[in-house]
Amino acid sequence: MTTSPPTSPAHPTAEHTPPDGRPGQSKFRTLLGAGVGNTLEWYDWSVYAIFAPFFAAQFFVSDNPTSALLSTLAIFAAGFLMRPIGGFFFGWLADRHGRRFALTTSMMTMAAGSLLIGIAPTHDVIGVWAGLVLLVARLIQGLAHGGEIAASYTYIAEIAPRAKRGLWSTSVYVSVTAGIVLASLIGAGASSTIGPDALRDWAWRVPFLIGGLLAVAGLYIRRTMHETEAFENERSTGEHATTGDLVRGLRRNKTSIARILGMSAGVTVVYYTWAVGIPGFAIANRGLDPTHGLWASVIANVFFMISLPLWGKLSDKVGRKPIFITYGVAMLVLTFPLMALVGDSAVVLTLVMMVALFFLGAFVGIMPAYFAELFPTDVRASGVGVPYSLMVAIFGGTAPYVLTWLNSHHMSWLFSAYMVGLVAVGLLTTLLTPETKGIDLR
Repeated sequence: MTTSPPTSPAHPTAEHTPPDGRPGQSKFRTLLGAGVGNTLEWYDWSVYAIFAPFFAAQFFVSDNPTSALLSTLAIFAAGFLMRPIGGFFFGWLADRHGRRFALTTSMMTMAAGSLLIGIAPTHDVIGVWAGLVLLVARLIQGLAHGGEIAASYTYIAEIAPRAKRGLWSTSVYVSVTAGIVLASLIGAGASSTIGPDALRDWAWRVPFLIGGLLAVAGLYIRRTMHETEAFENERSTGEHATTGDLVRGLRRNKTSIARILGMSAGVTVVYYTWAVGIPGFAIANRGLDPTHGLWASVIANVFFMISLPLWGKLSDKVGRKPIFITYGVAMLVLTFPLMALVGDSAVVLTLVMMVALFFLGAFVGIMPAYFAELFPTDVRASGVGVPYSLMVAIFGGTAPYVLTWLNSHHMSWLFSAYMVGLVAVGLLTTLLTPETKGIDLR
C-alpha cells in the first residue's frame, strides 16, 4: 500500500491527460457504465420518497393520514442509518478489491431491497409486521446506497482527465437525477392514466418491481467496465489494505474528513428537500394535486440535469471554491422566500424547484471531484463514502420527516431556519478549505 500524502491536497502538477478509459473502451462507454448503475440505484432509492404519500396507508393504519405518512417517512430516514455502514463496507471493498467490483455489488444489493418492497405484504395481510418488512427492505437499500456513493464518486474522479474532472464529475448527478426523473415520470404517467386511487391501492408496487428487474441490464453494463488506472497502479505495488490499514489511513486524513463533514450537512438537507421530498410534501400538506406535483418534479429535475454540466465546466476554469461559495450565498438568501412559496400551485412549485435546484447544482455537480481530490488513492473511496454517508444519514434522510413534522405543528418556518444554519456551516467550511482544481490523483 502506498504512503498517504499530507492531509491537505497536493499541489497541482504539470498537466497530463491520462487515458479516458482502457484500450477498447470509449469515454462514452466508461461514463455509461458508471451512470447506468447510478441511475438505477437512485431510481430505486428515490421512488420510495416519491410514492410514500400513495402507499403509506398500506403499511400503517391510522385515521390520520399525516400520522401514517410520518411513519413511512420515519422508515425512509431509518434507511439512511445504514448508509455510513455501507460507505465503510463498500468503501473498503472498493479500496481493497476495486471500484468496479464495489459498484456492481452495491447495485445488486439495492435491487434486492427494491424487489422486497415491491412484493411486501400490507398491513391488511400481516398486520404490524408489514412495517417491519418495509423497514428491513429500506435498511438493505441504505446499505447499498452508502456503497454507491463511495465507489461512484471515486470511479468518475479517477477516470476523468485532470483538466475536465469537474465537468466529468457532473455526470454523477446527471445520472442520479435521471433516476429521480425516471421515478417521477412513472409516477406522473401512472397517476395521469390510472389515477391516484389505483396508485394507492396496488400500482405503487410497479415502480419498485421495475427497479429490481432493470438491475439485470445494469449488472451487464457494469461488469464490462474496466478498473481505474489509479487503483491498478496502487494494486501493482503488491500490498493489500487490511481493515486496520484503512482505519489508520482515514485517521491520517482526518482534516479532509472534517471538511467533508462540515460541507455536507447543509447540502444534504437542501438536496433531499428540493430534489426529492418537496413534491410529496406539497401533495400531502399543501393540497397540491398529486399528478401535477409529480409532473412539476419531472420538469424541475430535467432542468437540473441540463444545468449541471455548466457548473462543472466553470469549476474547471475558475476553481471549485468560487462555485461552492456561489451555492452557499444563494441558499442563504433564497431559502426562506422559496419555502414560503410552496403551496397548491404546480406552476409555482415547478419554478421554485428550478431556482433551488439551479443553485444546488453548483455544489453537488462538482462535489464528486472535490471530495475525491481530498484523499490519496488507498483510502479515497472510504474517505469519501464514510463521512458523506454519515451526514446524509443524520441530516438528509431526516429532512422530509422534520419538514412534515414541523409543518404539522405550524412551524415550517423553523425548517427554513434549520436549513439556513446548516448551509452557513458549509459556507464557512468552504472558506477554510484549500482549492483542489488540477491536482494529480495518480
